[in-house]
Amino acid sequence: MRVSMDGRGRCLDNVFVERLWRTVKYEDVFLRGYESVPELERGRRAYFTFYNEARLHQSLGYKTPAEVYRARRSEGPAKQ
Repeated sequence: MRVSMDGRGRCLDNVFVERLWRTVKYEDVFLRGYESVPELERGRRAYFTFYNEARLHQSLGYKTPAEVYRARRSEGPAKQ
């Protein structure tokens, strides 16, 4: 069997994706109990707007992902 990955350490990417979807399920899907796919899609859009713009993240120093992203963009290209 051959494992296909794009680069070194890519297997760890799944950890972050799994953590995100666990958060989505417990903070939104299980609480709201969507009845239809269109309702779920609207809920997803609303939740991800909240997640990125309003929800504080401990791992980001109690900032939102949008705040961190904008701060990094304003710093310019990363110095190497």
